[in-house]
Amino acid sequence: MKPKVLLSDKKINIILNRLCYQLIERHGDFSNTILIGLQPRGTLLLDRLIQLLVKFGIADPKTGKLDTTFFRDDFRRSDHPLSPNANVMDQYVEGKDVVLIDDVLFTGRSIRSALTAIDTYGRPRSIELLVLVDRRFSRHLPIQPDYLGAQIDALQGDKVKVVWSKKETENIVYLEKYIE
Repeated sequence: MKPKVLLSDKKINIILNRLCYQLIERHGDFSNTILIGLQPRGTLLLDRLIQLLVKFGIADPKTGKLDTTFFRDDFRRSDHPLSPNANVMDQYVEGKDVVLIDDVLFTGRSIRSALTAIDTYGRPRSIELLVLVDRRFSRHLPIQPDYLGAQIDALQGDKVKVVWSKKETENIVYLEKYIE
């Protein structure tokens, strides 16, 4: 079955611009804000947002890339060895406003593990969540985004895929239907 396109490149660009405006509205010059992308896919979204924020005049926002592999509640259930991504956290989050960034919010377990992992770097003043896509009826934990690109209704077993092109265009979000 052919995947269904949920968000075209044009729509993704509109969403990314809107998310940047919302971040600027709430965080001003970002002097007390750190944007943290969750490895691996949230970091790709973070990179796109940073490019836009710089175009909008936010000079050199503080960023980090956080891997939560060993903070997940299911990491010991795997039959094969896990290979985490590198953390790129060059500053402590103590007293800072943190925005966690991920591409798809599904069960909420990745975000829960990120909340645990972030404690390694200090105690933030606040933590917010930005996601490109929210699969709103799939939550296992009471976690909701503060900044949201789009809400998608997908059945259990369906896969929402975000494909980032190496170019700034041709990005796409699509749905692969689960077929028994």
